[in-house]
Amino acid sequence: MAFALLRRRRTHGFGGGPGLALPLPPGAGGLVREVLDPLGHPLGGVDVTVTATDAQRVAARGTTDPYGLFCAVLPAGRYSLLLTAESLQPHREAVDIVAGEGVPQARTQLDMARQPELPSPGVWLFDPPHTAIRFIAKHVGMANVHGRFERFEGGIRVHENMEESQVEVRIHAASITTGNNTRDNHLRSADFLDVENYPYIDFASSRFVHRGGSKWSLQGTLTMHGVSRSMALDTNYLGTVNGGYGEELRCAALAKAELHREDYTLNWRNMLARGIAVVGPTVKLELDIQAMYRSHDTPTPPG
Repeated sequence: MAFALLRRRRTHGFGGGPGLALPLPPGAGGLVREVLDPLGHPLGGVDVTVTATDAQRVAARGTTDPYGLFCAVLPAGRYSLLLTAESLQPHREAVDIVAGEGVPQARTQLDMARQPELPSPGVWLFDPPHTAIRFIAKHVGMANVHGRFERFEGGIRVHENMEESQVEVRIHAASITTGNNTRDNHLRSADFLDVENYPYIDFASSRFVHRGGSKWSLQGTLTMHGVSRSMALDTNYLGTVNGGYGEELRCAALAKAELHREDYTLNWRNMLARGIAVVGPTVKLELDIQAMYRSHDTPTPPG
């Protein structure tokens, strides 16, 4: 939809009313919405879903443009409008679309989402059946390679001041799997992870930095292939819940990072020169974590 053209024609709206100008097909009406951030500035990239309430079907879906605008032409009827954006409170309202008429351009200002309750101070241990450590790497000249590590342990020591909390993760390098035995054996070999000499991949945080809302940066050191490098995990804290067998208290988070294999002396250019087919130099890492509360007295893993 040509939003630039529409913005130049604000004086007459759908069907001739105030708002944005656009011809309406028979039996249709128009919807225009301008979305603002908590400071009152236009907010682009907001996810917009319009659902027909009579049939519970999605009638329109899209995102606001850089000026915070979304518009749609819809059959007459009643709809539910849902606006969602990261770290902001979702907004939902009912909208009536009348044939031959347009809903006057309206503004909606989104509020900051309520921050999830932080985990209680103490030690929280990763729950392996509900935790995944995944990676994505570009295969040279081909599609992405998706993989995971199947053996790991770790935990979080939560302090009263969350910024002073600590995370430790130990990954068993030999547990790497991509669904291809030949490739997995090669990844375990001296050409890549060299698991006989470097059996573990370790991450230890040094600092928690709050980025606003549920966003945190876990800054620390990753040790792999005998090399230690500083890195940061961009983390979205998902909150705490009583759940699972025994109704354990759990917390959850999703953390992401991007690694460069040459930082850890995994030299892909040398392997290419030798004719070895490899994955590319950049690896995207994702940790989907659930941790169970244990106590103040349990030592933080790994030992």
